[in-house]
Amino acid sequence: MGKLDGKVALVSGSGRGIGRSIALKLASEGAKVVINDLDEAPAEAVAAEIRAMGGEALICAGNVAAEDFGTRFVNTAVEGFGGLDIIVNNAGYTWDSTIQKMTDEQFQAMIDVHLTAPFRILRAAAEPIRIFSKREAQEGREVFRKVVNISSIAGLYGNAGQVSYSSAKAALVGMTRTLCKEWGRYKVNVNCVAFGLIATRLTQAIEKEQATIDVEGREIKVGVQHQLLDTMAQLIPLGRAGTPDEAADAVYLFCAPESNYVSGQVLVCGGGILL
Repeated sequence: MGKLDGKVALVSGSGRGIGRSIALKLASEGAKVVINDLDEAPAEAVAAEIRAMGGEALICAGNVAAEDFGTRFVNTAVEGFGGLDIIVNNAGYTWDSTIQKMTDEQFQAMIDVHLTAPFRILRAAAEPIRIFSKREAQEGREVFRKVVNISSIAGLYGNAGQVSYSSAKAALVGMTRTLCKEWGRYKVNVNCVAFGLIATRLTQAIEKEQATIDVEGREIKVGVQHQLLDTMAQLIPLGRAGTPDEAADAVYLFCAPESNYVSGQVLVCGGGILL
């Protein structure tokens, strides 16, 4: 018996990295999970992992920034699993530049994926959540639902070269605290986890040739210079980057029933770093 038995979870960007670890963690506690990735293959691979451990999973592949994605994502959970209990807005990537070199396209891309996409997903979820909550109240049951928005220490403290990313992640904190007040009447806990340095493909050390990711035809450079990674590690009291599994554990804290009276909060998962 897991603490999330019978719960239905949406996890965006869950085909790789932190999102994959979040999906597996929630599934290990009994949640049925809807997996999302830009590409169907990694999403299906994570779904297969969940099924292999005896869990249930569906996939909803595609770009979270697409105008119709929020509705598709929510409908996959409601129609496929008959419910909606947990929403983790995790999908995203970085496209960095100093402000004088940043294009409108770069800036808007970060707003679209890190802010507009969560907004659309949550907007699409509002009516199903209202209906489920009303039904439960009429039955005399108090059922808590969870929203966890993924921010960053860049959104809390800023980070040179990331004005677009930092702006979007900061705005997500405002969205979290507003929705906490709007959805409290529906028994929804809305919280935020702000990650520090987590070891993923986006933060891998740059070797001779810098790695890239493909975002619908855009080749986006990823990775961090060795020297900068070493410097960042020195600033972290625990002395190293976090792992995706450790990041997932922080998200799980806000999904577990023990956090039913915690809402509107921002948890920094950064190894003790306080910039």
